Amino acid sequence: MNIQRKPEWLRKKVNPGDQGKMRQLLGELRLNTVCQQALCPNISECFSCGQATFLILGKNCTRLCSFCNVEKTAPLPVDSDEPARVAEAVARLKLSHVVITSPTRDDLPDGGASLYVATVTAIRNASPATRIELLIPDFQGVVSSLKAVTAARPDIIAHNVETVPRLYQIRSGADYRRSLDVLQACADLVPDIRTKSGVMLGMGETEEEVLQVFRDLREVGCAYLSIGQYLAPSRRHYPVQEYIRPELFESLRLQALEMGFSHVESGPYVRSSYHAGKYA
Repeated sequence: MNIQRKPEWLRKKVNPGDQGKMRQLLGELRLNTVCQQALCPNISECFSCGQATFLILGKNCTRLCSFCNVEKTAPLPVDSDEPARVAEAVARLKLSHVVITSPTRDDLPDGGASLYVATVTAIRNASPATRIELLIPDFQGVVSSLKAVTAARPDIIAHNVETVPRLYQIRSGADYRRSLDVLQACADLVPDIRTKSGVMLGMGETEEEVLQVFRDLREVGCAYLSIGQYLAPSRRHYPVQEYIRPELFESLRLQALEMGFSHVESGPYVRSSYHAGKYA
């Protein structure tokens, strides 16, 4: 069932007037953000505070996930100067914590891992005190790509499982077990790097299925977790099946903490990069 009307707890207003300075900086440095591409409802809040999740490797994805608003047309060539521009933005914004992510680039031999490495290096040089979080694709499970990214020594490596295994048809080209293996590999390769994952609710999952995902994540050493409401970007995307009440988000947060997660953000407007600096 496609629910059209949002409940009262999901009526946050997006104010373009709060976004001007950030948009000007992004335009000047020719940078993309997932905030813009994913139509994030928190964009006004984050941009007005000088926070953004940078999207490297272009803004076109090689996969066809039906929940995501990132463009699905053919990707452009890799921009080798992009890491330096991201680092300049981080330094100019004086960020204490930055999240770097990308579309999935199955067209590249290493999935784009080398540009992640170059971006970490550039940020370390420009802003040594900034904590760096990488929200990576699965790199098709290629171990050499995971080794390269972990060797760059970001502070946090995130990879979102997004939903329960039964609903993985919405993640075209992805595999639930492979996503868990990515998190396990990162934890094994560099044990002192914290790993993180995210789950969207309201896609037709059951509570027990969600709790089993939490258990699966803990089994592969995942330390941090975000839980948020899925909001369809348009009528062309996978439809929302249910709007989850705030009380259930809080219940799930407490249950996840009892399972051993070090930090959990859970709520209707939570996204994987929302309040990312709070994870410690």
